[in-house]
Amino acid sequence: MDVSRESDFDVCIVGAGPAGLALATALARCGLRCQVLEQQSGDSLERPAEDGREIALTHRARRIMERLGMWERLLPEDISPLREARVSTGQSSFVLPFEAAAHGHEALGWLVPNHRIRAVAHAAACNEPNVTIRGDTRVVGLERPGRGTVLHTADGSRHAVPLVVAADSRFSTVRRMAGIGARMLDFGRVAIVAAMEHEAEHGGVAHECFRYGNTLATLPMTGRRSSVVVTLKGDESVTWLALDPENFATRIEAQLSGRLGGMRLVGQRHHYPLVAVYAHRFCGPNFALAGDAAVGMHPVTAHGYNFGLYGVEVLARELERGIGDAALRRYESEHRRTTLPIYEGTNAIVRLFTDDALPARLARHAVLRIARALPPLRDVISRQITGGSVRRA
Repeated sequence: MDVSRESDFDVCIVGAGPAGLALATALARCGLRCQVLEQQSGDSLERPAEDGREIALTHRARRIMERLGMWERLLPEDISPLREARVSTGQSSFVLPFEAAAHGHEALGWLVPNHRIRAVAHAAACNEPNVTIRGDTRVVGLERPGRGTVLHTADGSRHAVPLVVAADSRFSTVRRMAGIGARMLDFGRVAIVAAMEHEAEHGGVAHECFRYGNTLATLPMTGRRSSVVVTLKGDESVTWLALDPENFATRIEAQLSGRLGGMRLVGQRHHYPLVAVYAHRFCGPNFALAGDAAVGMHPVTAHGYNFGLYGVEVLARELERGIGDAALRRYESEHRRTTLPIYEGTNAIVRLFTDDALPARLARHAVLRIARALPPLRDVISRQITGGSVRRA
């Protein structure tokens, strides 16, 4: 059975998150007709709720967003340049710095609120005549009758298309329906994120301190504001979330040793369990994975949405040459080469820098000092941070 004869679309994307919507825009610009199915309502897609997350975008990710008409839709107050990142461990004053200026760049990358990325991704997709978005639509079944894939939704509808792409989160139900498993690594940690005002200027500098017992990161936002991310064991996160705003701010000030001066909580705190995911395969017959459904990263190296955009770029390029298994295999091969080493490396870093046993503590200090003493190693890390744009001067 050739389902392409009964379909009004070339591709059906399940999941209207920022990766799925960016893919729809990219494919539409290649001349492909795309339908996007999403459980959330149309209103929530058009006006996403603030979720506390700040997304670090690389130079390559920014270029992709510019080509897709997303970047131009951001407001000036949405964009915070990341000029330097400093990494430390334990109570040591030793810092491993990554500086954009040292490589002739204005910024290592840019921080943008996640809900604003979602909003501009939706606006860009809606601007494409070849994109149709259906909210309030839940996929409940998948079958492959021959050449193509058929999706069944909770309202009884049937959607037959030549290609289905699952972009419905790292816990993708459609990935499971397609028979594709995934490696999942639950770190047993919870990230608490909150926007905070502070007395001192942050200078566009992000700090990542792997403390004993928790990890504390500050990400520069516009003005004298930073996004604070505290990573804790699950039971400890309950205590932190129960603190009133004043005591929460006092605790953050103390852990920062007053680096940002007096601090005040702005808005509510959000919390997220930390689980990394890597799909066993990125494609199958008439089927592909994109975004977190393919690779869901631990946020410590800030590669999550960047990898999603890299995958969008590659998949769109291959499908423009023609929808088929050969194109999907090329996409899988390239995206795996890009993501797997960093996925494994990130998980190794997290395991080392969250292990408070004495041997691990010593190793943590040694790793930072070795990296600082070897500029080529630091440059490799910088290139990963920026998406390949930084080179030694």
